[in-house]
Amino acid sequence: MESTPVYAGIDVSKDQLDVATSPGGEHWAVGNVDTEFPGLVRRLQECHVSLIVLEATGGYEVPVWSALTSVGLLVAVVNPRRIRAFAQALSVLAKTDRVDAGVIALFAERMRPTPQAIPDDAAQRLSALVTRRRQVQEMITAEQNRRGFALRALHPQIDDHIAWLRHQLDVLEGDLKDLMNQSTTWRKKAELLQSVPGVGIVTSLTLIANLRELGTLGRKEIAALAGVAPFNRDSGKMRGRRTTWGGRAGVRTVLYMAALVATRYNPVIKPFYEKLRKAGKVAKVALVACMHKLLTILNAMARTNQPWREAAATAA
Repeated sequence: MESTPVYAGIDVSKDQLDVATSPGGEHWAVGNVDTEFPGLVRRLQECHVSLIVLEATGGYEVPVWSALTSVGLLVAVVNPRRIRAFAQALSVLAKTDRVDAGVIALFAERMRPTPQAIPDDAAQRLSALVTRRRQVQEMITAEQNRRGFALRALHPQIDDHIAWLRHQLDVLEGDLKDLMNQSTTWRKKAELLQSVPGVGIVTSLTLIANLRELGTLGRKEIAALAGVAPFNRDSGKMRGRRTTWGGRAGVRTVLYMAALVATRYNPVIKPFYEKLRKAGKVAKVALVACMHKLLTILNAMARTNQPWREAAATAA
């Protein structure tokens, strides 16, 4: 007689890991430090867990994720928003580390997300550099906006800070190019993506770092993952406007900028955008549709490893 599969959920914080299993309801906590991981691994193996789910916490989950996968345990890292929505659906309103671990374990049992291999050190560094570049760019924009209504006496100080941030941006972009040149695979993939009019180095590096599934999923799945898939909002006889939501914010940001350029210079995206506008679509809706189409083209190119060809892109 087959035993019931056991699933584990781990609530990750900077200093502590709260662990729960489902079914069974076991719960324990260990420190989020390397010395505690062997004991955690042994206990999870003793429980014969089929799948472990961690919440993405911006980096605190990486060491334990690495420790678990290194011994062959299956691990899925899930967006916290999905876990919270699952908890709300269960009417679990309390939020403590212990409760969260139990909810994550139940999520693992009911939803069974796909396990993921941890990115290697180079891929983690690439993702970190891309994220930091975006953060610095956002700080530059914020300082420029503040300068607009700041007292004139504060302008030199703000200007100095902007100049320093721009220098940091240059350093980060240099580090990104150096890292890219160290990998033939990444360099070739970046060149492939950049063959599309409107797609530059920032867009290509962000997709390589933060959308590693590009070329491995269908058009609907990749669009949903990036957050550019339109979802219905219908109920009974009511037909609501289709909207996009969720996805990966950093990926969506670079796709927006790439699509914006493509509506002016890309021979496929430009007429597509103009057609939508003539049909009465507002600019924002038309631009999101262009983001969707652009991503579909890039996904097909990554899957077939074929550079930009206008005829093939038109059919995408």
